[in-house]
Amino acid sequence: MDSIGSFSLHTDCLHFRGDLPCKPHKQHGYECVNCPAYSKIDHTVLIIKLGAIGDVIRTTPLIHKLRLEYPNAKITWLTLTPSILPSTAIDQILPFTFQSVIYLNDCQFDVLINLDKDKEACALANSIQAKKKFGYVLKDGIPYPANDLAHHKYSTGLFDSVSKANTKSYVQEIFELNGWEFNGEEYIFENHADKGYTWNLPEGKPLIGLNTGCGDRWTTRLWSTEKWIALIEGLIDSGYMPVLLGGEQEDRRNKELSERTGALYLGYFSLQQFINLMDQMDVVVTQVTMAMHIAVALKKKLVLMNNIFNPHEFELYGRGVLVSPEKECVCYFSGTCKNGTSCMENLEASTVLNHVNQLIGKEI
Repeated sequence: MDSIGSFSLHTDCLHFRGDLPCKPHKQHGYECVNCPAYSKIDHTVLIIKLGAIGDVIRTTPLIHKLRLEYPNAKITWLTLTPSILPSTAIDQILPFTFQSVIYLNDCQFDVLINLDKDKEACALANSIQAKKKFGYVLKDGIPYPANDLAHHKYSTGLFDSVSKANTKSYVQEIFELNGWEFNGEEYIFENHADKGYTWNLPEGKPLIGLNTGCGDRWTTRLWSTEKWIALIEGLIDSGYMPVLLGGEQEDRRNKELSERTGALYLGYFSLQQFINLMDQMDVVVTQVTMAMHIAVALKKKLVLMNNIFNPHEFELYGRGVLVSPEKECVCYFSGTCKNGTSCMENLEASTVLNHVNQLIGKEI
């Protein structure tokens, strides 16, 4: 125990801040001497996962294992999207900024896990002091495995032949990258039900969320407007209420789909509102995109449409079904289609509708 003047300080406590009063003090008036909330830190852990929002979300199952391995660990997470992480499960969430890098370079960690092969993430993993490092570091100016455990995951990102042959999900791979076995640990996520969002949604019909976009990087994933219309018409005829989902990029398309079919479209929202709206759905239909990861995190029934990615990559926890075009995709991890028209056009709306029926438990 440290001391300053007449005050004794538990600087090794999970709650101790140094720059501000701790929560137990603010809530209950506790001070460090004989504090009933004192929780001694036994390990310090840093996770570096900067990446896309979906990739950050699907990394959260690691928290379960870390809490099991190190019950009193102080877990810090560095990311480009701090707002997506569950603040109740992670002790310190830092944005990837110059200020955070200065801070981390003066810290010492027991365990550092870097799951990004971005050069800046790997360089940072090199520079931060840690007793054990997992994932990726920088070697001779290029991203490289920190140890043998990362060899498999590293190789799948280098060679399409290895990637196509892989039968492990992303979550399983990142567990093994740390020397652990994946046992179905779920995503840790917040549905933002405490924010007071209200939705004018009809009652009495199952709500089927249709996420119609997929971003700009791999547009070969896109389904055409006509295919979405055919699905929406089938859903309405089957007694469902289709709800169009998406961001600003999908706004024009969703307005058109709503006008032509009568599907419900409430507009586009902030990320937290979008998450909460998706949480109201009974089933979500989406291509491989951020919405897919959100749906999995919210434990939604899910119809996932995929063509260009390895289908083994996705962990749906037994609540979803993955559907692909009957025509073989020849554009593996490619943003442009070699044949001119994406093979997604060979995925029929009736096939997707049948899977929605099955997930709802409706007789076909």
